[in-house]
Amino acid sequence: MTENTHVVVIGGGYAGVMAANRLTRRDDVTVTLINPRPAFVHRVRLHQLVGGTAGAVVDYREVLAERVRLVVDAVTRIDAPGRGVTMASGGTVAYDYLVYAVGSGSADPRVPGAGEFAHPIATLEEVERLRPVLDAEPMTAAVTVVGAGPSGIETAAELAEQGRRVTLVCGGVLGPYLHARGRRAVTGRLAELGVTVLDGEGTTVTSVTREAVRLADGRELPSRVTVWTAGFAVPDLAARSGLSTDALGRLLTDETLTSVDDGRIVAAGDSAAPSGLALRMSCQTAMPLGARAADTVLSLIAGERPGTLNQSFGAQCISLGRHTGVFQFANRSDVAVWFHIAGRLGARMKEAVCKGIVEHLSEEAHKPGGYNLHRVKGGARRRKALAAGRGEAPATVRRAA
Repeated sequence: MTENTHVVVIGGGYAGVMAANRLTRRDDVTVTLINPRPAFVHRVRLHQLVGGTAGAVVDYREVLAERVRLVVDAVTRIDAPGRGVTMASGGTVAYDYLVYAVGSGSADPRVPGAGEFAHPIATLEEVERLRPVLDAEPMTAAVTVVGAGPSGIETAAELAEQGRRVTLVCGGVLGPYLHARGRRAVTGRLAELGVTVLDGEGTTVTSVTREAVRLADGRELPSRVTVWTAGFAVPDLAARSGLSTDALGRLLTDETLTSVDDGRIVAAGDSAAPSGLALRMSCQTAMPLGARAADTVLSLIAGERPGTLNQSFGAQCISLGRHTGVFQFANRSDVAVWFHIAGRLGARMKEAVCKGIVEHLSEEAHKPGGYNLHRVKGGARRRKALAAGRGEAPATVRRAA
């Protein structure tokens, strides 16, 4: 009789669900997914939940394979030598292999008053706390959105389209990822929606109060509701468990996504730092990494040499309300190029991406092994960085004691 192998996946987001589904390719592998929520959070729709135009929760029955056992709990510690995890409920789960896919959340703003008076929106719970705050304010109340990445831009547009008075504080460049042409399209649409965009020098937020946001150039902006979208952070579970991490706390791995400390632990998604050269935090990264992590585990079980990371990128898409968007194309090294699609077609393409994410996960749940975007040839910039030996700079690595 073939010995059964138990794989525990920590985290039920894009990377974790993809990995868990793909691991069911082998009948002699059992999979347990541990996640603190009983439902899947479709994070790319959280800005819509802020604006009340769509939900962001999907039943796990739609995206998770039937053979995957779901445990609703939070992992508080990984015992790598003992091959087990301890949960907040007090229980423990043993594993043969572990997939570390804990994702990301809001970063500590470290700005006076921001923790008390600003509202982060990186998680479902944070958005659910913000909704009644917005509902309690009249449409004429000043709303300030801090952060000019996709989350900030999309949230500002969503709220402005409702008729709210929105100021977007960039702290630098609007949409730093975007090509100049794509940025002009975003700027034009925000202006049409009535969003006041403050960018350039002096727009860094220095403090937040109950009624205002203060900037580095001395300006004070009235703000009844301040929404904070600047930056992401990862849970400190790996560091607390004595595993090596990069400076942000992401689990340090080799190019197969295997932990540099333990050959039984594989990482995926926002919480992974392969060779110390972490990829952009996004679902575009998370799902291919989830597939790669699963393939690594399956190769190790089979006694085969795992394949290495081959991450490719193609675009970044931003919705600008319900009827307009910008689809910014990029090269395989994740650098934006001049070509973009804006307007209604851009919005339709963004919506197709959002629907396609759930479809990819659902298809992998029913036919594990079908997903193959992680096999598309990646960009040359990462290969050059690895060849230059910049992958594990001592200043950015925390080693296990």
